[in-house]
Amino acid sequence: MKEQEHKVLKEERDRRKRVQHIRTGIITVISVWMILSIVITCILCAKVISLQKQINIMTGSYDQSASVDQQVNQSSGEDTADVVLGQPTTAEDNRASEGDLHKVYLTFDDGPSEHTNEILDILDDYGIKATFFVVGKEDEASLAAYQRIVDEGHTIAMHSYSHKYSDIYSSLDAFQTDLERIQNLIYDTTGVECRYYRFPGGSSNKVSNTDMSAYISYLNAQGITYYDWNVSSGDATTQAFTADELVENVMADVVKYKTSIVLLHDSTAKTTTVQALPAMIEALQQSGAVILPIDEDTTVIQHVCIQQ
Repeated sequence: MKEQEHKVLKEERDRRKRVQHIRTGIITVISVWMILSIVITCILCAKVISLQKQINIMTGSYDQSASVDQQVNQSSGEDTADVVLGQPTTAEDNRASEGDLHKVYLTFDDGPSEHTNEILDILDDYGIKATFFVVGKEDEASLAAYQRIVDEGHTIAMHSYSHKYSDIYSSLDAFQTDLERIQNLIYDTTGVECRYYRFPGGSSNKVSNTDMSAYISYLNAQGITYYDWNVSSGDATTQAFTADELVENVMADVVKYKTSIVLLHDSTAKTTTVQALPAMIEALQQSGAVILPIDEDTTVIQHVCIQQ
């Protein structure tokens, strides 16, 4: 009888130990899972914030003076005394007063695309000239688009060849190689020696591993003028703006400036930009604005510039 009781007690103790081990294992797994979840959530939040900042920089929806100040102040020990914050024509000087003529420059980044001819058709319908900051594409349709841009009196400008940030901004040598490639492509295709450039992400981007002043100084030395923007349509963001909202975004800001450089995009995904263009042109014309292509007389709008 005692042996039986002893056996029962032993089995009960063993059962309790097994239950305790299982309970401890479950608690451990849950604890580890919760800690990992918190860590992963924090990492993802940091990534989202970082990506949003980069998107804001690229689309112009940021405090320009603050971002430029931060970029210069964080420069790694280099002498930045010759860096001019703001624009060659200061934001204050460019501020419109009652009665001022509003000059508006519609600029299209990232083309040619399957929408380029549609955009050119719309511009032709309204007798409007614009500026196309193109990237490097050597298929037959793209080469024809470069030529049409020039033939119809628009300004063709450079937006890098590859548009791959990791390549373009990896070093000054890589930047120079990319610049020469797009410059040569445009010249060989159209006969135009292009003198205008827009940095992928803008001159105040936070993507480049090299101080942007190195690239800016190089462009200055080559006699190439680069343009940023002071009005963003919002078509570069992940937010799905309607065509009407793109027009509203532009019209809300162009009234503030004597010279407005409007950021738009010519890419396959930007169908809403094409849809918005006629209404945008009509709204600008009704407001009394003059729509022009960038040329040597255009007020230079830059987020960061280096004195020559």
